Amino acid sequence: MNIGIIGAGNIGTTLARKLTAAGHAVKLAGSKGPDDIREKAMKVGALPVAAHEAARDVEAIVLSIPFAKIPDVANIFADVPADVVVIDTSNYYPMRDGNIAEVDDGKPESVWSSEQLGRPVVKTFNAVLAQTLAEGGGTAERIAIPVAGDDAHANAIARELVNETGFDALDAGDLASSWRQQPGTPAYCTELTLPDLQHALSTAEKARAPGARDALIKGFMEATPPLRHEQIVARNREVTALR
Repeated sequence: MNIGIIGAGNIGTTLARKLTAAGHAVKLAGSKGPDDIREKAMKVGALPVAAHEAARDVEAIVLSIPFAKIPDVANIFADVPADVVVIDTSNYYPMRDGNIAEVDDGKPESVWSSEQLGRPVVKTFNAVLAQTLAEGGGTAERIAIPVAGDDAHANAIARELVNETGFDALDAGDLASSWRQQPGTPAYCTELTLPDLQHALSTAEKARAPGARDALIKGFMEATPPLRHEQIVARNREVTALR
């Protein structure tokens, strides 16, 4: 499959490495142009390109950019065929992104993303830490990743890509339900197996999530020394667990 990834941070670059290893042809775009990421892209087996080139002649596009930047790339999608799958890996953090009133009022993040782009998206690869994505796939007790979207074909493609990166893909329902995998929920960055992830999604409480999200990030930013990966996962589980 020909895949374009827009965003060359930890998640985007790790996905490029894993998807090229799975046999896909990957184009990788960063915010400063192809020259800035050329060495990084070549190292993971991807072709460094400009963002608009990442959306050309591909069957899937992965958006791995800060949530508030999504409107900035909407023009790239004007001529992208309707059957191209668009995967949104982003998450909303008001302290980084600024406040977005519609999302603060409860609109699921990827519903908002879809509206900004003017086309459907699939929400996945958002509920996993970069280190988990890089190192946690393919273990005997596989970590599961939720996949939410409104189009059956696009969802199936996204689940296939999740499985190819070494994780179990879980059908998490439609895009309106994708709030269940947003920051501050029990499914978010808690490294759960398939049955436990299903339970986490079903028991999520929408009203609690923003407060848990903000408390977690505040704690992570203030921690001295910085928390290790396993401590972050444990803290996520502790704060978002049902009471």
